[in-house]
Parts: sequence; structure tokens; C-alpha cells
Amino acid sequence: MRVEHTSRYRYRSEVRSSYNEARMTAMTTPEQQTIESNLSVEPRCRPFRYTDYWGTVVHAFDLHAPHAELRVDAVAVVETGDTRPVEATLGWDDLAGPKVRDSLGEYLEATAYVPDDSGVAELAAELRAGGGPAAAVEAAAGWVSDNVSYAKGATKVSTSCTEVFDRRVGVCQDYAHLTLGVLRAMGIPARYVSGYLHPRPDAVPGDSVVGESHAWVEAWLGPWHGLDPTHAGLAGARHVLVARGRDYADVPPLKGVYRGGQAEDLEVSVVVTRLS
Repeated sequence: MRVEHTSRYRYRSEVRSSYNEARMTAMTTPEQQTIESNLSVEPRCRPFRYTDYWGTVVHAFDLHAPHAELRVDAVAVVETGDTRPVEATLGWDDLAGPKVRDSLGEYLEATAYVPDDSGVAELAAELRAGGGPAAAVEAAAGWVSDNVSYAKGATKVSTSCTEVFDRRVGVCQDYAHLTLGVLRAMGIPARYVSGYLHPRPDAVPGDSVVGESHAWVEAWLGPWHGLDPTHAGLAGARHVLVARGRDYADVPPLKGVYRGGQAEDLEVSVVVTRLS
């Protein structure tokens, strides 16, 4: 697939300087191969590329000339992998052992977006009682998919999984955070994933469609498994992975600080083309 992502900030008055990070480059993993990628910034500058603690490609850049608009374009050609069924190579006792807790503890701890919550913990205990870790992972994602209604504008970027659990409404970010809360309460390491989703399973090669930024989760059961609770399924060939972390705070596509006028408008567009 080819993915074209543009983020454009417009300011009410000129910004004198800004310092930014972009996480908009598709990752290369055993399941996904990034064949080519390019990120450009307007006003022009030379971003510094590095890989962060979570394995995400980051482009850091700063601008010191006055500007009233910031535009970042990211283009990538990616070969995605097939859906892999959820299978557990470890049992509950293994997941609770010190080896897993030491190596993957950061994916079990509470965060601002995924705080400890008694209601979520009760749900997790109920779903976990039905069988082994693999069944529990699918039950967690299935419960969120069945019980949360998708509604744009119903939540904010700062909404936590507790609020989503109480209100039962949100967007893909909220589905992902609530699923993380349930999985971690079960004792299953789980991480937040951001990227893109091709919206049409039946797309033919050459068709360009308006895509979307998307969020899903990965649960660790020996290997990592990707699940998309928003769409009641597994992550697969239509998902393009860009960033991973404990929650959204680790993966925002574009963030930064600036000196000068207030940001007036943010415009984001994503175009996805199936190539084969």
C-alpha cells in the first residue's frame, strides 16, 4: 500500500520559532516491510531522524524563521502482513511470573490514559474467568467492540479509559485505551498502536481512497498479537503500523512547542492506495 499523510497547522499570527517531533513513518517489523518512505516539512528544514525507546521512527525538527503555517507530508510504500490468529504459548502462571513482569512491566502499569479502575478490573476478572489467555484477549476486544458506540466528537484527545468505560462511547483511540485497561487488569501485557487503516476490504489495485489515522492494540501472549476492537477483528493486511507505546501519549503523529501566535486550525488528510 501507498500512504500519503499531510498535517497542516495554521496560526492566527506568525510564529517566531517552533520545536517539533513527527511520528508519521511506517515501521519495518517481521510482519510489515516499509519499502520506501519520505517526510518533508514546509517551511523547509532538515529533520533529524531517530528511533525512540518504543521502537518508533521519529523526525525531530525546529524552525527559527517566522511562519504562519506548518505543513508536514509523509509518504510511504508498505508491504503489510496477513492476519495472524491469536494463540497463547504461555499460561496465566507464566504471565504472572517475574520474567514477564520484569521484561514487560511497562505494558502492565497504569498510565494517565489507562488508569487503574475498579469497574474495569471487575470486568477483566469476569472475562478472564472464561478460559485461557488467548480466549481472554479475544473476549476483552470483543466486549469493547460490542459495548462501546463509535461517535466522532463525543470524546477528547485527553479522554481516559475510565471515562470511556463509564460513558460507553468514543473513537478508535478510546476503544484502544479501554481494551488496554481490560487486558492489563487481566495481567496481560498490552500496548497501544497507531497507524493507518485502509477503509475498504474489497479495494482493487490502483484505487486511491480517503483513508484514516487509526489506533488498535497488541497483546503479548508469548508473541505479540494485534487486535482492532473498533472493527471487531484482528490487525492484518489493511493496517499500516506507524508507532507503538503505552498509550496515546507515546505516539502522537505530530507534537511540539512554539513561540508566537495561537494555533487556529489543524487539517489532516490521509490517502491510501492499494498497489497489489
